[in-house]
Amino acid sequence: MAYCTAIVMQANTGGGDISVKARGRAISKAVDVVEVCRRRFFEGKLEIADVLIGTEVIASEGEQSRNVSTIEIKLRKRA
Repeated sequence: MAYCTAIVMQANTGGGDISVKARGRAISKAVDVVEVCRRRFFEGKLEIADVLIGTEVIASEGEQSRNVSTIEIKLRKRA
């Protein structure tokens, strides 16, 4: 609920798009947070403007590099 509260506060105070970013196993949590905010708190007044997906290559010292999926969900408040 902390993430939902942050989105609600940002939507009520900010004028621009809201961006929710996640990577790896947190992607499903980010999608859930966006859907809860859209359906419970804004009831049709918040729309998904864009969804960007990608991959980051993470390399630690002494380990092989690995790919981690990323997502960015951009939200816009309807007028």
